[in-house]
Amino acid sequence: MAGRRALKAVLVDLSGTLHVEDTAVPGAQDALNRLRQAPVAVKFVTNTTKESKNKLMERLQRLDFTLQETEIFTSLSAARSLLEQRQHRPLLLVDDGALEDFTGIDTSEPNAVVVGLAPDRFNYRTLNEAFRLILDGAPLIAIHKARYYKQEDGLALGPGPFVTGLEFATGCKATIVGKPEKTFFIQALSDLGCSPDEAVMIGDDARDDVGGAQNAGMLGILVRTGKYREGDENKISPPPHLTCGSFPDAVEHILKNLVKH
Repeated sequence: MAGRRALKAVLVDLSGTLHVEDTAVPGAQDALNRLRQAPVAVKFVTNTTKESKNKLMERLQRLDFTLQETEIFTSLSAARSLLEQRQHRPLLLVDDGALEDFTGIDTSEPNAVVVGLAPDRFNYRTLNEAFRLILDGAPLIAIHKARYYKQEDGLALGPGPFVTGLEFATGCKATIVGKPEKTFFIQALSDLGCSPDEAVMIGDDARDDVGGAQNAGMLGILVRTGKYREGDENKISPPPHLTCGSFPDAVEHILKNLVKH
C-alpha cells in the first residue's frame, strides 16, 4: 500500500459477490463476520434495481447475513436524490419491486425517463413511450448501464442494452447514477469519513465495480463469482489490485495485507 493511507473502509458489492439471487456464496457469511471484527467500516454498494433497499435487506437477512439498512447504498438511492434535486417527474422503467424506493416522487405528466432493470417493462410500448419523451426533451437517466448480470439459471441482459438503444435512437446521452460513476463511490464513502485512498472495493464486475472504484481512487478486488468470466481482469486498466476466487478470499487478503495490526 505504498503511497496510500491506512485502510478505513471496505465497500462490498452484493449480487454476484455475496449472493446470486437466493443462494449465498459459500463461506460469505463467516467472511463478512470476520471482516466486521477488523478496525474498518463496511458498506454495501449495489446497482441492483430489481428490488427496494428494504426487500434487498430482507433477502440478505434470510441468507443469514448480518447487516443494517443504513449500511446499504444503492443506485436507486442515488437516482432518487437526483430526481429530487432536479425536481423531475419520471417515467419509471423499473421493476415493481423497486418502486418502494420512489414513494412520494411525482410521476404525473413525466418530464424525465429513468431506466433500471425492468424485464417486465422492456417491451415495445413502454420503450416507445420513453423514446418519444426523450425526443421531446426529457432527460434520460440510467440507474446504471450494466451489460448483463448473473441469475441462478445463467447470465441475463442488464439495463445497459436498453439504455444504449434509447441513446442510439434519440441521439441523447444518458446520465448514469450508479456504478461505475465516480460520484457514486464518493457518495457511498461520504458518511464514512474517509477518502478513496483509504478504501477498497470488492465486486464481481470488472468494469463497474473494480474499474469504477479504481478510477475513483480506491483499490479494487475482483472476485471470480457471479457474472465474472475468464479474462475479465484484463479488460480494465489499471488491472485489479487483486483477482481472487471469491469474497472469503478477498477478505483473507484484506485482513492479512491491508489492515493495520
